[in-house]
Amino acid sequence: MAEVSTYPSSLAEVTEKYPDVPRLIALKIDVQRRGVHYTPAALALVDPECDQVRGWCLFGSRDAELARVPDSLLLRDGTTVLTDQTPLELNPYVVDGIDGRFILFDGGEPVEEVTIWPKPTYYGKKTSRGTPMEYVVTARPQRLNICLSSYCHFWKDGNGCQFCDIVANLKQQKNQWSVPTRLHSDDVAETVREALKEPGRFTNLCFTAGSNTSGTEIFDHEVEHYVAVLQAVGGLFQADRFPSQVIGSAFNERQLRKLHDETGLSSFTSDLEILNERLFDWICPGKSHSIGYQQWKQRLIAAVDIFGRGNVGTGIVGGVETATPLGFASEDEALASTLGEAEDLAQQGVTTVYVVWIPRPGSPFRDQRPPSLEYYVRLAKGLHGLRVKYGLTVDFDDYRRCGNHPDTDLSRLL
Repeated sequence: MAEVSTYPSSLAEVTEKYPDVPRLIALKIDVQRRGVHYTPAALALVDPECDQVRGWCLFGSRDAELARVPDSLLLRDGTTVLTDQTPLELNPYVVDGIDGRFILFDGGEPVEEVTIWPKPTYYGKKTSRGTPMEYVVTARPQRLNICLSSYCHFWKDGNGCQFCDIVANLKQQKNQWSVPTRLHSDDVAETVREALKEPGRFTNLCFTAGSNTSGTEIFDHEVEHYVAVLQAVGGLFQADRFPSQVIGSAFNERQLRKLHDETGLSSFTSDLEILNERLFDWICPGKSHSIGYQQWKQRLIAAVDIFGRGNVGTGIVGGVETATPLGFASEDEALASTLGEAEDLAQQGVTTVYVVWIPRPGSPFRDQRPPSLEYYVRLAKGLHGLRVKYGLTVDFDDYRRCGNHPDTDLSRLL
């Protein structure tokens, strides 16, 4: 397994080289990249009545276990760090409990004091249909996440994205916790109504699902499910549109119009996962065979005419473009390719955000290694710079509403 010394640069070296990137954002990237491990002393400080602990999740953890450890962390400036429990042999950061506080350590040296996400008041309650509400809607510090279906149809033929463990994780969670595979619109509306009783807590709703290729046209059934749930939730709001995002498949213009015209949806995202056609064909075979890279891009661009500039985005798994054996061997080449394609999208009104690639044990890429911390810092700067250059906002995926994208954390500097 890789040691920190094998990475091209340390946190201190990177922050010295890039003084325009706040240290805490660079730290966030490195924590996501390497993961965390909670000591027994840290776990003893967790209060399940107040602290949000890990429960249902779309993707698995690096230790391949469903442990009730803290869901994720907050840094002292409010930066959200989505991460999960990582075995010590993978050399993660360590969260220890010292004098009643949670302290982040690296190599035995204290780095920062951190806090645990606060538990929402609706956790622990059930819907009238008997479904635990935290299995219906999961919470981030300021966003509600609704995963309509946690199965991806691309995996039926073994053509799922190679970095993804969605189906492996679903099977594990169903065996241990009996989580629902597909959500009912009544459960969703009831849970959101309960969550909104906590005043001032949540600012956005994010709806997503595994791709559903069925229907008269590909993705028709997926769109119908989104429409049904969005209409049920929309009844909770007085305005025609409410702060919301769908992260869905590459819908055609008819499907996009249906989503926009028949619901109160505010923004649309469809993840290309990697901005390179050759690597897209290798890493995302299901997406490649069903729609193809160029058509996926064109459907994103078409969505801009429907939802408006600044309201359409795509997500990439930052760093997976360096996967072996077919990925870029040079980080400079990988960055140039990614930012070049991101600029083409930005010129046409589509914003690009990234998540840090985590080689999860349930994915085909389980034994791969992500690129250097410096690479991720440069990627964050590059994507942020493109939004500034082309006047694109990212309100639906910014540091408050999402917290999973280091590049959008930089929007707080504007």
